[in-house]
Amino acid sequence: MSWQAYVDSNLVGTGRVKQAAILGKAGGIWAKSAEIKISPEEQKAITAAFTNKAAVQASGFRVADKKYFFLSSDTYGDDPNLIVVQGKKEADGAVLAQTKQAILTAQDAGILVTGLGSYLASLNY
Repeated sequence: MSWQAYVDSNLVGTGRVKQAAILGKAGGIWAKSAEIKISPEEQKAITAAFTNKAAVQASGFRVADKKYFFLSSDTYGDDPNLIVVQGKKEADGAVLAQTKQAILTAQDAGILVTGLGSYLASLNY
């Protein structure tokens, strides 16, 4: 399956997510929905959310030029290779899920993003 198919089918295709992206942990956008715009600066900041927990706790994070307040950051289930950061802004939420090689991001999609992140982590991505 292509990276774009993961976004189109497993995230946006569910009807529960309007915007989503898969970023390479080393940089670059692997796939994204048509509506989402993630600047190079946001890509770097999203990646840094996993390496500088104190900064993201203090300042939150941005996805598609929308700032989210930090809620939590932890490994998901029994897989130490999957780290999930959750944020909130008013009635909206956003989830970042980091695997060995990728970072998934979506708004209002906690269960979907962590589930797909868990699947990709099991494939060593």
